[in-house]
Amino acid sequence: MNKIKSIVLAGLGITIGLASCDSGNIRRTPGHIYAPDMTYSRAYDAYTLNPNFADSQTSRLPVAGTIARGHMLPDHLKEGDTTAYKTFTTNMRFNADEMKEGGRLFNIYCAICHGPNLDGQGPLFASGKFASMPANFKDAKYLHMPVGQMYAAAKYGKNMMGSYASQLDMKQRWMVIAYIKKIQADNGGDAFTFGENGTTSPVAAKTDSVKADMPMAANVPMAANTIKHKAKARGKHGSLEADK
Repeated sequence: MNKIKSIVLAGLGITIGLASCDSGNIRRTPGHIYAPDMTYSRAYDAYTLNPNFADSQTSRLPVAGTIARGHMLPDHLKEGDTTAYKTFTTNMRFNADEMKEGGRLFNIYCAICHGPNLDGQGPLFASGKFASMPANFKDAKYLHMPVGQMYAAAKYGKNMMGSYASQLDMKQRWMVIAYIKKIQADNGGDAFTFGENGTTSPVAAKTDSVKADMPMAANVPMAANTIKHKAKARGKHGSLEADK
């Protein structure tokens, strides 16, 4: 009797188990789902049609004004905006190795036209293949040229010079310009401000100005004599009251 009962219970358990399985053709109701759109979301591959957008495109353009990661430094110049070029600059400053790299990049991309000495006597012009001379960065016309104009020329091109935006990234363009400005500063151009320390600090400038107004500080022998005189007075009177 017990054996029959066990067989019945086993058969019942198997039947219930089979009944609980999905037949494959019938979807059972899974119950309540907290976020069904997350559970059964539909993904769209890039460059495929997407009915959720007015243009039916899955791939979206960045939001206007966004800047790619790693490109937070300003580079918002627009081609042809010559007014903006004259005031455009950067807060980047370069150490000795970066200045050396700027010179290397200049020799690779610029020297063939502008010359390794920045005098416009590059191999292409010297060969007679150019009708007009490239910019001579040591000429008065370019010695004081705003850095923004130079940057725009490197990015967008100028006259016969093509764009170097694909060859030089933003930092590299500024390194090349810093190199040019350093050479110009050594040849009568504006003071060089792209080094690690930038321009002279206001505090240092004020200190230098004060020193310049103090002839005693510039006259070392006179200052030494004054010190000896005070020391002698201190030894004779025990204080500096005798100097008054």
